[in-house]
Amino acid sequence: MSELTLTVMRLGFLAVLWLFVIVAVQVIRSDLFGTRVTQRGSRRTANDARPQQARQQQAAAPPQQRQQSGRQRRGAPTKLVVSEGTLTGTTVALQGQTITLGRAHDSTIVLDDDYASSRHARIYPDRDGQWIVEDLGSTNGTYLDRTRLTTPTPVPLGAPIRIGKTVIELRK
Repeated sequence: MSELTLTVMRLGFLAVLWLFVIVAVQVIRSDLFGTRVTQRGSRRTANDARPQQARQQQAAAPPQQRQQSGRQRRGAPTKLVVSEGTLTGTTVALQGQTITLGRAHDSTIVLDDDYASSRHARIYPDRDGQWIVEDLGSTNGTYLDRTRLTTPTPVPLGAPIRIGKTVIELRK
């Protein structure tokens, strides 16, 4: 074997060895410090959540119909507030978009809770302007005022929605 081939093999082996060390250090670091959780709900707006086609249909509607669709019922909730749990004080404005709750990073409200599933529940408006909560097949369940949800259920103003250690309420 030539000297050049032997040197190239040594350098290749050294590079692979360093790559292994770097990957091992990253794995140990992520085990010690965990993954980084970002708040996504505060950056999201109603226009991002609505598909382009729905916006075009609303723009094409007559002005009177557009005004009615943008108007909320009197006494309807305007925000979703986390009242207990690690995200206490977090508020999300209700603007007609579906709000997803869970541990997944693409959820509207990312729950850092061992009892929450990745896609745990969703809260969405129905045609009458009332807000509905639906459990998405979670392991530990979603509770509305101490009752476990089995079907999509309307949420009264101020009623607590419990997901693990997190409590969420609809407020004016």
